[in-house]
Amino acid sequence: MIQHSEPRGTGRLRIALISPKGPLYRHRGGIFGQSLRYMPLTLPTLAALMPNDVDAEIVCLDEGIQDVDPLIDVDLVGMTVITGTATRAYALAAQFRKRNIPVVLGGPHVTLIPEDAQPHAEAIVVGYAEETWPQLLRDFARGEMQPRYDQAPDLDLAVSPLPDRNLLPRWRYLTPHVFEATRGCIHNCDFCVVPTAWGRTPLQKPTAHIVEDLRRMKSRKAIFVDLNIIADKAYARELFTALTPLNIQWFGLATTLLCDDLPLLDLAAESGCRGLLMGLESISPRNLRQSRKGFNRPEDYARVVERLHERRIALQGCFVFGLDGDEPDVFEKTAQFAVDTAIDLPRFAIVTPFPGTPLYQRMEREGRILTRNWERYDGQHVVFQPARMSVAELERGTEHAWKHAYSWRNIARRLRHTAAPLHIAIVTNYGYRRYAHNLHKFYTCDWMTEMPRLRLPLRQASSKASAHAVALTVRGTE
Repeated sequence: MIQHSEPRGTGRLRIALISPKGPLYRHRGGIFGQSLRYMPLTLPTLAALMPNDVDAEIVCLDEGIQDVDPLIDVDLVGMTVITGTATRAYALAAQFRKRNIPVVLGGPHVTLIPEDAQPHAEAIVVGYAEETWPQLLRDFARGEMQPRYDQAPDLDLAVSPLPDRNLLPRWRYLTPHVFEATRGCIHNCDFCVVPTAWGRTPLQKPTAHIVEDLRRMKSRKAIFVDLNIIADKAYARELFTALTPLNIQWFGLATTLLCDDLPLLDLAAESGCRGLLMGLESISPRNLRQSRKGFNRPEDYARVVERLHERRIALQGCFVFGLDGDEPDVFEKTAQFAVDTAIDLPRFAIVTPFPGTPLYQRMEREGRILTRNWERYDGQHVVFQPARMSVAELERGTEHAWKHAYSWRNIARRLRHTAAPLHIAIVTNYGYRRYAHNLHKFYTCDWMTEMPRLRLPLRQASSKASAHAVALTVRGTE
């Protein structure tokens, strides 16, 4: 363990903030090409939290767009970690610590399972970092950094600064116009990391701050990465009302419950909503009840799509396979259901028992966890023993669902009903078709064979059609 008991002196600190790559999110060989990467908010937010009384120079490095030079000359490294990138984060941490550079780890994985991360860092940050990150930096500057910093129970996002997006190269992303109004969700789905990591009380930023950020960025199109933007309906109404005069188009995430509240849905459409991601999860009511997502009703999914389309809102509907009620016929049934209900962009994943969640705890009790190789915890690899099929059947079936939904015939059927502009819908569906037929290339965990080197920005992200594509593929953190 590296010890830093002495004050850091009067020189300017050099701090590197890193978002590590995983097998799916990396600039060479991953799923998302440059035209489908939007700027992350975590690093710009951490950079903006730098306290005024600490003299420091910050560099932000996102391994989705570049490699990290392990020989970078800094005094402190901070990394944000999701479960799928934990293996990479730990490997990077080992390289930095070997050079006597202290490492701080935070993010969803660290919050879910801090005992896993603690041995790999001088300090960990558990929970949201708005208060603890500035305190950690002050402690580090004094030579008094503690091994663990926990989120205060009374955290208030009203005093959070606007993200400093200038520290990432905007031209390496499709769009920097990424925003966050709320955090958290009121629901308790058993596979979701949110209630386990942060509880079920949503945190909210003042709507005036969101409007200020949008105006500062001169945004005409915006992506909201809130995990459930309607978790608090009163706040959602306030936000949508504030967005309406801005005359923007925005894309985000919500639950199907939005379509049960027609006045709120109308207000979302009036405020510029043009695309939503919704976790439909399953066409089995039994699966949904067992997953504590019984508010989803498969018999109403067609009505959800219809109500969104009536308001020119496109839907990315996400399904997961491998729930305990799933049998080998679930894949084609689900994919055909997505086609029949005219979901603009169906998406399929393998259910993942992230550590600490009720799903993980249950499967661990039942002896069904097959691996704790965290880089496989990405929603695309099977890490548990399915209840009613083999691992191979789950893998092959998921690939079959992709290919069925994105066959030329079924693309054409869905395009006849899409709420997205036709040329954009064609581009996005073609991109997903290519993805569906190349899963064997994307679902690999071979990043450790790559030689790390620093790669500089080369070109600007491209077309307007791709801007809509990424808006329809926005996802949450885990």
